[in-house]
Amino acid sequence: MTEAHTHGADELCEAGQSLYVRALRAGRVRADDTDEAPCLVGLGLLQPEIGADPGWLRPVAPASVLHRLLRRSAERIADERRREERLETAFAPLIQLDGSHTPAAVNPTLTVLGDRERINQAITEAMADATDELLAIQPSVNPRSPEAHAVAFVRDQALLDRGGRIRTLYQHTQRHLPLVIARYEQLRGDAEARTLDEVTERLLVIDRQVAFIPASRDRNLALEVRHPSLIDYFVTVFDRLWHLATPMYPEAVQQPSLNGITPRQRAIASLLVDGHTDAVIADRLGMNIRTARVHIAKLAATLGSESRAQLGYLIAESGILRQVQVLGQEGTAE
Repeated sequence: MTEAHTHGADELCEAGQSLYVRALRAGRVRADDTDEAPCLVGLGLLQPEIGADPGWLRPVAPASVLHRLLRRSAERIADERRREERLETAFAPLIQLDGSHTPAAVNPTLTVLGDRERINQAITEAMADATDELLAIQPSVNPRSPEAHAVAFVRDQALLDRGGRIRTLYQHTQRHLPLVIARYEQLRGDAEARTLDEVTERLLVIDRQVAFIPASRDRNLALEVRHPSLIDYFVTVFDRLWHLATPMYPEAVQQPSLNGITPRQRAIASLLVDGHTDAVIADRLGMNIRTARVHIAKLAATLGSESRAQLGYLIAESGILRQVQVLGQEGTAE
């Protein structure tokens, strides 16, 4: 992913401007050349010529494009003004009825953010004002959203450049993802990451002043939280999970195997003892069901189990879960 892909839809990047200048001088450019600057086609600065070779694009007159973009911008402003007028009309009679029974809320402690664009905008604004710390829990990373990762990287690096620090908890299955590895290869500053087999839903706490949590399963809704008690609760939960987690960056720590049982198999063993199905185990540990069943089969082979019922009994008898509890108590005794 190049820098050219990280700007807004109405912006012209340096690579795009250079290619557009070349197109104006030469009269055309190859369509393949726009791979590094898709903004040219998006802005309508280049377009195919009807009846010509589709492998070539010709430049559109810059004055014509500017006029069209300005007209589009004016239409958006007009739409916003009409929306403001509708809101004022709708709320005017309500404000007249409002008495002393409703407290003033200049900065509401809970705000529902209604779509991903608004969510990202609210996070960007909060991060722009941040100076101290970002605490983040990331249960999953979407490799199909490199643009979102690029925007988040710029936000995070700006905080680090201001002297802030970042602590992130990932689910253990995310530690080898290329996007995660690349993030920590590129970040400069006080950034740390740890992993757990199971984490909570996504959480961002910025400067211990504002937090963002999902408000729907599809994450198209979010809550912006500014209530001090809730912020303190989120920070406490994060800190306790952080002390239980395995360091990943800047220095990775390898969890030890116990009696031939790997850390992943111990996490599965704990869920098996609780009676969870293969599908639930896979979902909670962030893996596909086939991988979960491979680990279960290896665990059964190590313990000498011939059935699911016997496996649960052998896990309990082996003491591997008690050993994990002891190791965890030793690791957090500071």
